[in-house]
Amino acid sequence: MAAPPSRSRGDYDHLIKLLLIGDSGVGKSCLLLRFSDDTFTTSFITTIGIDFKVRTVELDGKRVKLQIWDTAGQERFRTITTAYYRGAMGILLVYDVTDESSFNNIRNWIRNIEQHASDNVNKILVGNKVDMDAKRVVSMAQGQKLADEYGIKFFETSAKTNQNVEQVFFAMARDVKRRLTETVAAAAEPPAIQISRPDSGQAGAASSTRWSSSCCST
Repeated sequence: MAAPPSRSRGDYDHLIKLLLIGDSGVGKSCLLLRFSDDTFTTSFITTIGIDFKVRTVELDGKRVKLQIWDTAGQERFRTITTAYYRGAMGILLVYDVTDESSFNNIRNWIRNIEQHASDNVNKILVGNKVDMDAKRVVSMAQGQKLADEYGIKFFETSAKTNQNVEQVFFAMARDVKRRLTETVAAAAEPPAIQISRPDSGQAGAASSTRWSSSCCST
């Protein structure tokens, strides 16, 4: 597998690592190809282990390089892909709206995130293949209800028709960028100094002690 892109080049303001997870066949690779290369293929090619694509976008006046990792959904690759959870800044949980089992397995994928990813990682739920509405078995309301349960955003997409593909990746990138910016700002703030106020009955004595101490110490 090729090595990830170098961080040393100064052609971006932020580098954001995203992860696509979900059952095999839900369209993770198709979503990635549509977003990165604006292409779509009907050929089903199983991802072996893990693959990635890169796209640099303009986001709120900043150049943001998105490094998007596409994971294999099969159980035999699970130990390989879990190693990539820890460094992920955002994770897209993808299911197929025509496959109820892929939707039900989202809870298992969330448990994997809780076990292997950072506590503050951003998450978005994605119901893919809405172009196949005649075969839909998972309603939009079901998807929204599950997303609300976990307190995460929800999108329905179609890699084939390009419906909401840009929107879901941009929403994730914007959420991650906002969190990173807030984290940096919080780290730059000086620590707060708390001063305990003396009891009212001791205020005069305490004040007198402080003043006599400061003026008589020389």
